[in-house]
Amino acid sequence: MRGVNRVVLIGNLGRDPDLQLLEGNIAVAKFPLATTETYKDKNGNLVSQTEWHTIVLWRGLADLAQRYLHKGSLIYLEGRIRTRTWEDKDKNKRFSTEIIGDNLVMLDKRKEQNEHMNGDHQATETNNTFPDITYDGTTQAPTITKDDLPF
Repeated sequence: MRGVNRVVLIGNLGRDPDLQLLEGNIAVAKFPLATTETYKDKNGNLVSQTEWHTIVLWRGLADLAQRYLHKGSLIYLEGRIRTRTWEDKDKNKRFSTEIIGDNLVMLDKRKEQNEHMNGDHQATETNNTFPDITYDGTTQAPTITKDDLPF
């Protein structure tokens, strides 16, 4: 039987993407992504729990991240989990678990994205915004109507 290694995350960048060019001019970008889960404890207090993920993007996605993403950007990411192991200089076994991104969608409002784009890449439509939809898991899920959609 075949296995499935699929990850879907929505979160905010912890810092600007770090872009490196490898041999053959292959671009790779790395950045931390924070996902926060909020729930109510047994006393009814809201508790937030943040998990940090190391994201790795290759080639075109790496270029896109370097151009348009910045610390705090909200993104939707699909990818797969990859764990690397190695020995450090003291012969200690080390490991790192990363998310290799395959699909990326920028979720920031269009206006916020425009503030961080440069010259030629500036979008022409500045008044398109996405609806602000937040759901904390404690109330009924928000209803999205046709009027809320940006297209």
